Amino acid sequence: MKCKFTVLDLFCGGGGFSRGFEMSGTYDIVMGIDIDYSCILTFSHNFPNAIVLRMDIREVTKFDILKYLSDVPDVIIGSSPCEPFTEANPNRAENPIDRLYTDELGQLTLHFIRIVGELKPKIFILENVVPLSEEPLRSCIVKEFERIGYSEVYFNILHAEDYGTPSIRHRVFISNVLIKPKKKVKRFVTVWDAIKDLPKPGTGNIPNHEEVSISEKKLKKIVKLKWSDALYRFKGAEGMFMNYVKLHPYKPAPTVMGCSRFIHPFESRLLTVREQARLQGFPDIHIFYGSKDEQFNQVGEAVPPPLAKAIAEVVYEYLKNM
Repeated sequence: MKCKFTVLDLFCGGGGFSRGFEMSGTYDIVMGIDIDYSCILTFSHNFPNAIVLRMDIREVTKFDILKYLSDVPDVIIGSSPCEPFTEANPNRAENPIDRLYTDELGQLTLHFIRIVGELKPKIFILENVVPLSEEPLRSCIVKEFERIGYSEVYFNILHAEDYGTPSIRHRVFISNVLIKPKKKVKRFVTVWDAIKDLPKPGTGNIPNHEEVSISEKKLKKIVKLKWSDALYRFKGAEGMFMNYVKLHPYKPAPTVMGCSRFIHPFESRLLTVREQARLQGFPDIHIFYGSKDEQFNQVGEAVPPPLAKAIAEVVYEYLKNM
């Protein structure tokens, strides 16, 4: 039997990062922390053996954590808010340094680093959008981790579709070890691979698989869309972005975000939360709580479990030799 290592999930959200670690079979998820009530409901349901704290990360200290845990967790993972850094946000601060040190959400990344410094886990992994790995932010992040005692900092840019996720997602995983999993798939998993076996919404007793309402005005417009067309296009900080995309069934989906709403490739309707969760690689046993919008946010803001599992397997090889 493999030795199990312990994991603390900061900004745990709906639990995608933790789900991947759990799926690897070599970790115990011992604690999740988030400020959002619906995320806490979702995380506590899916990880019933974990301590779950609803707290503002800015107020969390090592004493709050060690009050419940018998020891420092082996691994600290987390996905700090990406809004201050993402190219999709037209309102992000013009100066990259301000995105980290002045923006209130950006500062939460610094609190992740602070908690890592207080606890000193064997391994930390911070997930965010790729621009956080670019200069001058890259040097700032390295400096902050060096200040708390971690001299080696790696910016691992990984593509979720390489590991069996049926959607495109490129993210950086900042850690104190090199994370370079072997690619898991010979061909990308497509939208239709992921959702074709689901019954009609509202049937089959599938959790989070209820019809999503849409106005008659939008419905008339989406009927005319072809695969990969979008009902809406908007300008981000860099480039144009799309929403209400009619999915191409035989390709991976575009990046799933909290605001994403996708149109079914063969039916004139929006995807259900469950179908969207399938595009992120969530198993159907993973249940989401809260309003529909909150459920979609939890799905879109998650680390895809297949990618998290691939990361967990690499990290396990480091841990067992430490």
